[in-house]
Amino acid sequence: MQVWRVLVVEDDTQMREFFTASVSRCAGLQLVGAVGSVAEARAWLDNDANMVDVLLTDLGLPDGSGLEVIRHATRLHPRCEPLVISLFGDEDNVLASIEAGALGYIHKDSAPDDIAQTILEMKDGASPISPMIARKVLAKYASRVRPGEAMAVPEPVVPARSAVEGPLLSPREHEVLMLIARGFSYAEIARLQSVSVHTVQTHIKNLYSKLSVHSKNEAVFEASRLGLLPPRG
Repeated sequence: MQVWRVLVVEDDTQMREFFTASVSRCAGLQLVGAVGSVAEARAWLDNDANMVDVLLTDLGLPDGSGLEVIRHATRLHPRCEPLVISLFGDEDNVLASIEAGALGYIHKDSAPDDIAQTILEMKDGASPISPMIARKVLAKYASRVRPGEAMAVPEPVVPARSAVEGPLLSPREHEVLMLIARGFSYAEIARLQSVSVHTVQTHIKNLYSKLSVHSKNEAVFEASRLGLLPPRG
């Protein structure tokens, strides 16, 4: 059974204990650290003996922003998946977190009772985001378009790949992409490919990077646009 290592970064003692208790109760997760500041998080991450799969972090920390922790964690541990839980619900912080590498954003006012289940869902490919935050982000973009006017989306220019460069995705990455497009979960793909879930996640992270996307839906859309997937119909 795959067990994911979780580092919690939260300065509110009560909230930190709430998160750590949820993680500790889950058989699929291992609590490897719980700290309350940017400095403590950086020191923990800088220790070569420490490994982390999931970073659960607040943004408003006493000595800086959780964005610093996200960037530091993903730089040292590229496979680490950050999840933000914060009182900040504005679109600027949400978008900044996503740009820094966060795969999910939960508002503290709507934090689930079982944060461990949210972490497991994220590790299975979901991108958890509180409905109120999603609505604000969508409203920001909707406000840029006048009523009755369609949003103009320029067609991205895709540079042609030469024969020397070879295909964008490796054969195994393309197989995984095909299975993602068909709706299979990480665990199902691992069984079909006779590999571990960790290996599947590595392939997915690689193809996300090559396609410059951050989610399954984005990967399918971009791959379809590039002609890497057969047209639906």
